[in-house]
Order: sequence, then structure tokens, then C-alpha cells
Amino acid sequence: MTTLTLTRQPAEGMTSDERRVIFASSLGTVFEWYDFYLYATLAPFFAALFFPPGNDTAALLSAFATYAAGFLVRPFGALIFGRIGDLVGRKYTFLVTIVVMGGATFAVGLLPTFATIGWLAPILLVSLRLLQGLALGGEYGGAATYVAEHARPDDRGYATSFIQTTATLGFFLALVVIGLSRFYIEANTFADWGWRIPFLVSLILLAFSVYIRLKLNESPVFKRMKAEGKGSKAPLTESFLRYPNNKYTPCSSSPSHSSSTI
Repeated sequence: MTTLTLTRQPAEGMTSDERRVIFASSLGTVFEWYDFYLYATLAPFFAALFFPPGNDTAALLSAFATYAAGFLVRPFGALIFGRIGDLVGRKYTFLVTIVVMGGATFAVGLLPTFATIGWLAPILLVSLRLLQGLALGGEYGGAATYVAEHARPDDRGYATSFIQTTATLGFFLALVVIGLSRFYIEANTFADWGWRIPFLVSLILLAFSVYIRLKLNESPVFKRMKAEGKGSKAPLTESFLRYPNNKYTPCSSSPSHSSSTI
């Protein structure tokens, strides 16, 4: 039997710039997942406020249907923001996705109820949820692409693996913020308006994320493509309608494949 010995751990020799890119990309994605999961966790508290009164069960089911809509539009977010990333740049797309997600989440915290604005309340809630789904669809694949293009070939798998942890960390962060809010706010007050606080906290996370990402540099692979005139002018067409790219894209179920059409 042959025994394989690893002579170098993937993290050894990683430059400070690579670590900074991984940290900033992962942290921003954690915040996006935080925004995304807040809705599902808090839906039992606000569902009856944004849908017609009289049937709390129907209101809750409607709220969860709206939650599911956020997942359904994620592939479209990967297509939209993936195309922007290929045409304009990864860093610019990063900023757009985080602003869309953070802005939509903060807006949910300010959204008037059904009793105040009628049917406009559920329409706005669904619209904000769709924006969240589109932003997350572009963010997740874009983060993996950005990190991979900064990492050295031997470290790309290790570097992008940090992005895979962000969904769990984002959900955990959402639970922590909600738990602290419920601990310090009385139950009746939390059910009335206190559930809005975790949504409003997203504005702080948004400001922090934008600050970090403004300090990032554009992907070296993207800059080299632009300098050499090899950037794609029709990413979606080249990905889905031209051989051999179309041999791979239909088999992919991950948004990250759609956002990297180099």
C-alpha cells in the first residue's frame, strides 16, 4: 500500500493579499446570507402584518411562499450579475450585489403594514424578497469567482472553500442578532415592532461591507483579460450557445458556474 504524504498545507505561503481577499469576500457573503435568512426566521412574527387579516395560517403560508420566491430567482441573479461581472468587473458587481441585498433588507424593516397601505404592503414585500434573491444569486457565484481569480492554481480549491461556509455562518449570525433582540425586548413589543430591529441592523453591516469591498482591487485575471482584449462581449451567448462552453453550462446547477464566463 502506498502512503501519500502532504508536504505543504494549502494555507502555507498564502500572501497577505490573498488572505485579505478571502476574508473580505467571505465576510460580505456572510452578511448577505444573514440578510437572506432573517426573513424565514422572523416570518412567524410579521406574516400577519403584511397580508390580509383574518387568517393567520394563510398569512404565514403566503409569507413562506414569498420566501421561496427568493430562492427561485437566484439562478436569474447569477445570470444577470454574472454578465455584469464579465463585462464591467468583479469588484463593481460585488458592490452592486451587497448594496441591493442590504438596501432591500433594511427596507423590509421600514415597510408599512397591510393595515396602513393595504395590498401595496405584500406587493412591496414580495418585490424586496425578489431583489434579495437576485442579489444573493449574483453574490455567491461572484465571490467564488473573485477568490479563485486571486488564488494561485494549487490553492484555488482551498481558497474558495471558505465561501461554502458563509451560508451557515450567516444563518448563525441571524440567530444571534434575533436572540439578543428577543432577550432585551419584551415578547409583546417584539411581536409588535421589535422584529424590525434585526432588519435595520443590516444597514450597519451594509456600511461595513461596502467599506471593506471598496478597498479591494479588481481581479488580476479580469484586468489581464481586459488588457489583452480577451474579455467577453457576450458572456451568456458564449456560455450557453457556443461550443465547447455549452457542453458544460447545462450540467451545472450552481450559480457560480453562471457567473464566471471567462
